Amino acid sequence: MILEHEIPNGSKLYFGKSAKIKREIERVASEILYANGFEEIVTPVFSYHQHLSIADEKELVRVNDAKNNNMSLRADSTIDVVRIIEKRLGRNTEHKKWFYIQPVFRYPSIEQYQVGVEFMGEKKLSSVMKIAVDILDKLELKPLIQISNMKIPQILTSLFDELSIDDFRHINIEKFLNLKVKWLEKLVYLQHVEQIDELLEMVPNEIKTELQKMKELCSEMTCENSVLAPMYYAEMLYYDELFFRVIHKNEVYARGGRYKNEELTSVGFAIYTDTLCEALTH
Repeated sequence: MILEHEIPNGSKLYFGKSAKIKREIERVASEILYANGFEEIVTPVFSYHQHLSIADEKELVRVNDAKNNNMSLRADSTIDVVRIIEKRLGRNTEHKKWFYIQPVFRYPSIEQYQVGVEFMGEKKLSSVMKIAVDILDKLELKPLIQISNMKIPQILTSLFDELSIDDFRHINIEKFLNLKVKWLEKLVYLQHVEQIDELLEMVPNEIKTELQKMKELCSEMTCENSVLAPMYYAEMLYYDELFFRVIHKNEVYARGGRYKNEELTSVGFAIYTDTLCEALTH
C-alpha cells in the first residue's frame, strides 16, 4: 500500500532551507559560468541516444514515443548536449561553451540534480577544471581534487595479460603488486606530482606519455589540495583520457574530463547539486 504522502525512493524533495540552498548553488554556478563566456542550454527530458552515455543500459528508464520508437529519460546530459549543438543547432550558433542546470534520471526512480559544463572543441581540461574549483571556492567548500588518466588502466591491461579493466574498477591493488614489477608498484602508490619525474625514467613509453599529460594538468592548476590516482578507472563511456573528481569524505562533489564524440574532442564536468546541498545543510 502506497500512502498519499509517499514519494518514490530515490526521488528528490526540496523545501524551505534546502530549496534556498539549492537555488544559491545554481545562482553561484550560473554567475561564474556566464562570467567565463558560457551560455545556458536546457535539453529534453526524453532522449533517443542515452545508450551512448551510460555504461550499464539497465540504468536507463525506458519509454516509447508515439511511433513506438524506444526512448529513455535523460540519464546523462553530456552526449545529448554535444549532439544537439552539433547536429541540430549547428547552423544557428557557433558558440562552443555551454552549461545546463537540470536533473538526470536512473532506473528505477533515481533523480539527481546537476550543474553541467561542456566546452566543445577544447582540449585543455584545466580550462573547465579551474571553473569547477572557482564555484566550490565561492560556496566555501575546500574538497580534495583527484586527478586520473583513463588511458593508463587501458594501456596496463594491454601490457599485462593477467590484468583486466575490472581490476581497476574494483581497485585490486593486491593483484597489481603481485606482478612484482617495480615501476608498476611505484605507479600504484603515485599520489603527488613531485613523484612523476622518477617514474618517467622507469615506465614504458606509452605510460610515460600519459603521465606527462597528468603532470601538465597539475602545472596548469593552482589548487593546493590535490592528489593523483593513475589506477582509477571511471564508469562513464565517453571519458577516455584525463579525468578528475572532487571528493570529500567519500562523497563526490563533481567530476569531469576530456572526451571525444565522433571526431570532436571536448572537455566538461558536472557538479552534483544534491551532494552539495547535503554538505551545506549540515
